[in-house]
Amino acid sequence: MAILKLPTQKEIKRYATLLNVLVKYGFEDVLSNSAFSKIIPKKYLENHPDIEQNLSFSKYERIRMVLEELGPTYVKLGQIFSTREDMLPAELITELEKLQDHVPMLKNFDVLKTIEAELGTENFRYFATINIEPLAAASLAQVHRAQLINGDEVILKIQRPNIEEIIESDLLVMKQLANSLEKYSSQAEALQPLRIIESFERSIKEELQFSRELKNTVQFTENFEGNKHIHVPDIYEDLSNDKIICMEFIDGIKVSEIATLKAANIDPRAVAKIGVDLYLEQILEHGFFHADPHPGNIFVLPELGEICFLDFGMMGTIMPNEKEVLSDLLLYFLSKDIKKIISILEKIAIKTNIPDYLKLEQDLYVLVEGVSNTAIQNIKLGPTLTQFKTILYENRIIMPHYLYMLIRGIIIIEGVGLKLDPEFNITDNLKPYTEKIVRSRFSLKYLFKKSLNRIKDINNLVDTLPDDINIILKKIKEGKLEVIHEHKGFKEFQLATSKAVNRLVFAVIIAALSIGSSLLVMAKMPPLVNGVPLLGAIGFVLSALLGFYIVISIFRND
Repeated sequence: MAILKLPTQKEIKRYATLLNVLVKYGFEDVLSNSAFSKIIPKKYLENHPDIEQNLSFSKYERIRMVLEELGPTYVKLGQIFSTREDMLPAELITELEKLQDHVPMLKNFDVLKTIEAELGTENFRYFATINIEPLAAASLAQVHRAQLINGDEVILKIQRPNIEEIIESDLLVMKQLANSLEKYSSQAEALQPLRIIESFERSIKEELQFSRELKNTVQFTENFEGNKHIHVPDIYEDLSNDKIICMEFIDGIKVSEIATLKAANIDPRAVAKIGVDLYLEQILEHGFFHADPHPGNIFVLPELGEICFLDFGMMGTIMPNEKEVLSDLLLYFLSKDIKKIISILEKIAIKTNIPDYLKLEQDLYVLVEGVSNTAIQNIKLGPTLTQFKTILYENRIIMPHYLYMLIRGIIIIEGVGLKLDPEFNITDNLKPYTEKIVRSRFSLKYLFKKSLNRIKDINNLVDTLPDDINIILKKIKEGKLEVIHEHKGFKEFQLATSKAVNRLVFAVIIAALSIGSSLLVMAKMPPLVNGVPLLGAIGFVLSALLGFYIVISIFRND
């Protein structure tokens, strides 16, 4: 017997908060039309006192306001969805983008007490001053400026209190809602909300591990060691842990502050070229890239003329074999080989359920031709990658999380480049890398390595084939071999057969009623009305109604 698991008090509290906020912003219909309406107390579906005022905002504004009020987990989810132009309307994307900069400061937060509790009294003495007013607030942490007793200016990134518990409760609620949506809505099932939430869960839990961010910063520093164009903030590891990061204070200019850059005699066009070069090097050379390169995370240091990336909580990693596959994808794109592009996509994808290969080929052909027919100086990578994401989504191709992070990063960094230099073209920065990839593909070393790997694969296949055959034969002998066979269109056939059988049963009933009624009329079976047997007349009427219903049903269903 299945045991019903009751929700915890925290889960109930988060559900109550969610319901209250949805009603407050006029989304009670989402609840009323869902399976949850059976278990939601009616008081939660009644109009909220603020509903009239909130309804003056647009639907998409209210969605953004709901996410903001629900807190950090939902804000973070909204930030991630702000890059999914392939799934969401442009008006909603505009509102979700506002979540990047509109995170409220913590109230009644004892900064000094928190730092001392986390780092210990001994380490706390290393700070000469700590500014309790935050420099910035993010969905998971706040940033405070401080000075060490040796005079170093630093910043402290402090995780929000109880954030892990809040996120755990929110994720549980999100997964339950996503699971219900997939069950009760075919439209929602196509979006695969549960898979999205699971991917989001991995991402946000990684970002919560500040020790991981410390390691990311160290690795990033090692990757660019000796590069005179980039500066990576120093980390004070002894004054950092899984809840607090202490790092060098960067006194620079945001790349978006163009007037300030010009006033400091810094050429924005040079910044655009160097900044994008550094980002492409992260992707194509190191396979370890900043996943959130928005202007607030990129500074220019006027005195040194260096570019500084901040916030290494979200980093993307590309494995060596994945780099090679992505290089192949780029080459097939340039050579317009649609069949090979599809083959590579299926190789990379986590899951594919392509309903129409011909449509996919046509979509990719339009994309490739559109790029090749555009003058090189007019190519914008952002719209092209957005169109590519839409093609993947419409053709039910689900890519690994790192690829969406990569596409998002390239779109953001191209936008930064265009803001600094309206004539900026990212293909100029990509050209040396594409030439290098083409040269490497035709080098004797690469061809020899490829041939050697194929020989190894064939050798492995020959080695394992006898064992595989023995396993199959053993399963056949033991009667354990299972063959999974899926009938395409079988459900439709079952439905059509069911309808036909139902009509046949109706026809038999009509015939029986007609014959029985005829016998009653001929036998003049009482009771009689005007000399006509009543039961016989009723039988004829029922036969006529059923017959009329079947005729209408046949014409309606063609």
